[in-house]
Amino acid sequence: MLILLAEDDPKIAKLLIHLFKKDGYQVDHAKDGAEALLYTEINQYDIVLLDWMMPERSGLEVCEILRNRHFNGGILMLTAKDTLDDKIMGLEYGADDYLIKPFEYKELLARVKALSRRSTKKLTEDKIILGSFLVDRAHKAIYFKNIDIGLSNREYQLLSLLMENNKQIVPREVIIDRVWGLDQEITQNNLDAFIKLLRKKIELVANDKIIMNVRGIGYKVEV
Repeated sequence: MLILLAEDDPKIAKLLIHLFKKDGYQVDHAKDGAEALLYTEINQYDIVLLDWMMPERSGLEVCEILRNRHFNGGILMLTAKDTLDDKIMGLEYGADDYLIKPFEYKELLARVKALSRRSTKKLTEDKIILGSFLVDRAHKAIYFKNIDIGLSNREYQLLSLLMENNKQIVPREVIIDRVWGLDQEITQNNLDAFIKLLRKKIELVANDKIIMNVRGIGYKVEV
């Protein structure tokens, strides 16, 4: 399950990310409402956890925008606002559930599991075809004209992430979080070097430069 946590308090975010990962969940972290919307344009989340009071855009605004975009995953509001009117407002803006701060992690986890069961989000396809490339999610392999490119697990994670967002820019921070995780000390130079080696491996089979560097932002695949 892939979760997006939109929380501007770094201490709360760090703790929740640690606990969720300990329980086997994948978690992306957005530090404000605008970043949360950017993440949802790039990835398909099963559950979105929204702090109500965030910079740039409030959790309420993000919730409304996501529903207008037909996001059908679960949305859980996290807030200190505890009046009945606040709860009703959150639900009317599209939230599925509402948890008042401070809360116990066990209760949050139980609500996330319940939302996951209720979610109508469709499972993504096992295979993606992009031109002469085939992404085989079941076997974690990528082929060019039926030839296995021969990627390591981390190379597969990175290239499949870019291919799933074909022709869209994936920010460097998102790549590092999704491929290495928040606990790893990966620098921008490390990422650039890794991409360089990955390009060489692709070119040995496909003889084509498909990974583009978008200066100052991230990378994208053009297939």
